[in-house]
Amino acid sequence: MHLINAVTVSRMLTRNTESGAVASEISFGSVWWFVYAGLSCFLVLFAGIMSGLTLGLMSLSRVDLEILQRSGTSTEKKQAATILPVVQKQHQLLVTLLLCNAASMEALPIYLDKLFNQYIAIILSVTFVLAFGEVIPQATCTRYGLAVGANFVWLVRILMIICYPIAYPIGKVLDWVLGHNEVLFRRAQLKVLVDIHGKQAGKGGELTHDETTIISGALDLTEKTAEEAMTPIESTFSLGVNSKLDWEAMGKILARGHSRVPVYSGNPRNVIGLLLVKSLLTVRPETETPVGAVSIRRIPRIRVAAAAAASSMARAPSIRRLTGSKGAGGQSKQGQTQKKSSEDVLISTRSQGTSGEPHPGSSS
Repeated sequence: MHLINAVTVSRMLTRNTESGAVASEISFGSVWWFVYAGLSCFLVLFAGIMSGLTLGLMSLSRVDLEILQRSGTSTEKKQAATILPVVQKQHQLLVTLLLCNAASMEALPIYLDKLFNQYIAIILSVTFVLAFGEVIPQATCTRYGLAVGANFVWLVRILMIICYPIAYPIGKVLDWVLGHNEVLFRRAQLKVLVDIHGKQAGKGGELTHDETTIISGALDLTEKTAEEAMTPIESTFSLGVNSKLDWEAMGKILARGHSRVPVYSGNPRNVIGLLLVKSLLTVRPETETPVGAVSIRRIPRIRVAAAAAASSMARAPSIRRLTGSKGAGGQSKQGQTQKKSSEDVLISTRSQGTSGEPHPGSSS
């Protein structure tokens, strides 16, 4: 746009004195003087509209408009739905707006040169174009681009039809060379975007710290392993089965703030169960009760033999259907026997997992 203004100014400076003779033909106050003045004002306003629409519409991507269509207010949804069909033809829209803007910029000096002296015409042209054709429209459309674009979409459609023979081929070439600009955020960018919208960022966001933490954690699930989510055994707070529940031990448990404390026997890696902190309500620290004397919850473990038996029982009906070696009565009887065996396995497994509290000195 500044290049067009520079070309216009240089062209007007190099005009010969014949333009002054043409300008003197239109006297001030005549009908033609007002006609040319009105056309000049129209060209300035038209150039300003094209400049503002170029910045306002081209700054709205399809992703932004789809977000407004789904989550915006009722007014924003209508405006986004009105603009989206036009913005989808991105390069054709850009060529149309720039072509109309350049045409109005080039036509403006022609009419101003017939009304004023060439030097006055240069000053007026640069002033009007800079103020009313660049600064004010672009500042307005930067803030209210969606509303301005929705109100002038009818004009844009008409101009796209008029400029179709020129804008459409150039737009297709740009589509083929540059492609479409689809702005989609990566996971790392989404995390930063969520952090910016948090209250702790101080930028007016509504998300709390817990909400930003949950969202960021959900975005990391596909890349995080179980090892990263777990605490190393060396850094885990645990108690020995023979430890005393005195004031010092109670203070450490309260300082950690966990609801369960691992209990080990001998080696810290030999964890035999979990100590529920709520079970310590009846324990008096001055008695120095051993950890083994308190109820310890057994850690659930899967028995390999029971798991293999349950798996074989689950596959048995399929095997019977494939072989088909027995009659209907035999299948029914066998099915009852296997059902009973499966129930026995489940009862045995359940009894092993919840048979009671382990012995303080035992290890599994």
